[in-house]
Amino acid sequence: MTITQSNRSVVLSIAQRKVIADLIPRLATPLALDHKNAKTISFTTSELVAIREKSVDALAKPSSGMVRNSLRLVTEIVDKALEDSQGIGSLPVAERLYQFKITISESNPVIWRRIQVKRCTLDKLHEHIQTVFGWENSHLHQFEIDGEICGDPALLLEGFEDEEEIVDSTVTSIDDVIPKSGKRFQFKYLYDFGDSWEHEVLFEGCLRAEKGQRYPLCLEGARACPAEDVGGISGYVDYLEALADHSHEQHEEMMDWRGPFDPELFHPELTTRRMRRGLPDWRNEE
Repeated sequence: MTITQSNRSVVLSIAQRKVIADLIPRLATPLALDHKNAKTISFTTSELVAIREKSVDALAKPSSGMVRNSLRLVTEIVDKALEDSQGIGSLPVAERLYQFKITISESNPVIWRRIQVKRCTLDKLHEHIQTVFGWENSHLHQFEIDGEICGDPALLLEGFEDEEEIVDSTVTSIDDVIPKSGKRFQFKYLYDFGDSWEHEVLFEGCLRAEKGQRYPLCLEGARACPAEDVGGISGYVDYLEALADHSHEQHEEMMDWRGPFDPELFHPELTTRRMRRGLPDWRNEE
């Protein structure tokens, strides 16, 4: 990540400012060591990076317990300031754009999509994944993020002892799960617990939304979405073999089931339109 030289202000006690001055003497003057109370000090991003590096090194061999405590607090304060200046916090929420690459696990050739979306809940991200691939949202789904199951508790309670075992995706924002630093981060999305369509969701970073551009947006991808209820990856392979071979014993059956199917068919523009239409609101259906 490129370091931009924006200034960030942090509030530091006199003990914390003295520790920084000892680590980087050239900062002694702006640290205002003659003021004994807590004071707000402005640093460039490069200065914050230098302070953090030297604080971490100094924590290995602090001269006293008091110094150790000051170094630890300085590190925490600087980490937060760096997240705000370099991570997702450096972009206003209204201008923040999240980029994901989503791949159907074990697909070969690989079936994938790259999308850009505005800030939303995990439940809305589920909707984006459904529409960007062409799934029909006719089965249960869940996310697995850092070992935790995320989903709609109203749909996933069966099999769980209580609601607390599930992170509620209807109120959890993508900001709550991706690194504040904006670094790449991967998690899983599972659709259809019978066919077990597992997707690898890679957060690739935050960008500034372009003025005049509508979102969500499908940037690129490859290959058509497999047919619903085809039997997972192995069933999809069998399905394609039957379609491709007119002498296959199941060729006519598969043609009658879904009709002609081109596994290489993918249009990002049409996919973007489907994303923007969204899923039908089945909750309002009678």
